[in-house]
Amino acid sequence: MKPKRRQLNSQQRSFLQRCHFMTAGLLLFAVVLSARAVHLQVFNKSFLNEQAAARHLRMARISAHRGTVTDRNGEPLAVSTPVDSVWVNPRELLKYPDKIPALAVSLDLERESLTRRLTRNAGKEFMYLKRHMNPADAAAVEQRKFPGVYLLREYRRYYPVGEVAGHLIGFTNIDDVGQEGLELAFDHWMAGTPGKKKVLKDRYGHVVEDVESIESPKPGRNLVTSIDLRIQYLAYRELKSAMQQHKAVSGSVVVLDVLTGEVLAMANQPSYNPNDRSQFIASRYRNRSITDIFEPGSSFKPLIIAAALESGQYQPDSRVNTSPGRISVGSKVIEDSENLGRIDLTTILVRSSNVGATMVAMTLKPSLLWEVLSNFGIGRLTSSGFPGESAGLLSYYENWRPISQATLAYGYGLSLTPLQLAQAYAAIGAGGLRRPVSLLRIDSPPIARRVVREETAQAVLGMLETVTGPTGSGRKAAVAGYRVAGKTGTARKSAAGGYVDDRHTAVFAGIAPVSDPRLAIVVVIDEPSAGEYYGGAVAAPVFSKVASGALRILAVTPDLLVDPVKQDRTTMMARRQ
Repeated sequence: MKPKRRQLNSQQRSFLQRCHFMTAGLLLFAVVLSARAVHLQVFNKSFLNEQAAARHLRMARISAHRGTVTDRNGEPLAVSTPVDSVWVNPRELLKYPDKIPALAVSLDLERESLTRRLTRNAGKEFMYLKRHMNPADAAAVEQRKFPGVYLLREYRRYYPVGEVAGHLIGFTNIDDVGQEGLELAFDHWMAGTPGKKKVLKDRYGHVVEDVESIESPKPGRNLVTSIDLRIQYLAYRELKSAMQQHKAVSGSVVVLDVLTGEVLAMANQPSYNPNDRSQFIASRYRNRSITDIFEPGSSFKPLIIAAALESGQYQPDSRVNTSPGRISVGSKVIEDSENLGRIDLTTILVRSSNVGATMVAMTLKPSLLWEVLSNFGIGRLTSSGFPGESAGLLSYYENWRPISQATLAYGYGLSLTPLQLAQAYAAIGAGGLRRPVSLLRIDSPPIARRVVREETAQAVLGMLETVTGPTGSGRKAAVAGYRVAGKTGTARKSAAGGYVDDRHTAVFAGIAPVSDPRLAIVVVIDEPSAGEYYGGAVAAPVFSKVASGALRILAVTPDLLVDPVKQDRTTMMARRQ
């Protein structure tokens, strides 16, 4: 007999129905969830990855290390050191205004100023708070976990020798881009190429992980200058001392290697420290040796004599009658301090005769005179490549009037830079060969251009040696143990209405040693006001000290074993007997 089925009451049936419904619902939800997961993970995978990357993957810039600048012997003149810059996402920080005062204290900023900057840039996602902080100080700020505040690794330029070579090296801006000097001229060389990498950031913008290196940073190339830092220090010291002694407005010293055309030293006053941005004033940081022009005065006469010898109209022993000590050219009367009478070309330079130089220049064809001066580099760029270099001024001979050719003979009516004058004297020292000026170290001498015949250059060099003798106007340029040659120059400065008598430029340009020229040095002292203003008294002593030290630094063999002063005294005593 079959057992009776148990009858379920209404409550039990209701409970079972609900269980079946819930089970079915859960099963359906599981199926839908699985289907959605399959849809997302399989069919929409690429889309979701792109969306995640858009929210959390970022392309970060990797700063490139700027190349180092050194002197010819490897001594650092400009280096880049790692620093950290603090930046902020204003949107994030402004959500927590109570954090701003503490942040201002940490960065040594004024709270009100920081608040104003943040509110003005509230719509931006990036704003620098403080650039180029010491990494340790920046890390201390980062440890305080200010919302929206982050660090960025950068590089800051540092100049170990400060103002000693500041005019030549120049400086970069806060973004490490060259602005002046060699930093500007060779910015493309030293800048390097920044790198790129993908990083994973959290919702607060913090880097969680470096995902992928896209492009490695390429550091900039190093720059080796022609400067010898030992000679640079020497030139800087002696020029600054002379500036203080003679209370001058400005001054320059240029030292060229006669054999290669390299600039071994280039100093200017007033100077500036490129590490101190508050000193970035054009009147202080411009390189006067290359950008400023001046009238060279009598230091230009050797080039006139060289042109005269090249013309064939004159020989080294040719004589000129300067009586009665003056000459009229048009309405202008050119005079010497005394009547020198009939003198040779050497005496014209030794006694710095304006009348003699004028008489010689006026007999030369203007085209030949212009050609020789132009070949010496007057009125032309020196090919140094320095930003802002001046070519000076030498007007074309077809525009000359008689008075133009006359004043040209003693260094008026034209303008040049100290570097141009140094290049011209270097050509005399090199036997009449003019080499391109180089601010970079070179391994072999460049191709030279013949300016004048070797015999002409040797003759002028011999005349210039007499100028630095015991009776010459450049006797204070003498260097113990070495034969030196050179010429003084004292030029009145022009002003409204003509030339003035109380403002001068003192110049000395010279070559050493005479037996085997190695250095061409030009010293320019602008507006000395302590009493003396002649080139022989103001600029020549600077030449002597710089040449003396530089020749010994370069281990140049002495070629004068007898002191010139003692030798002259012995000669005078012998004549008296």
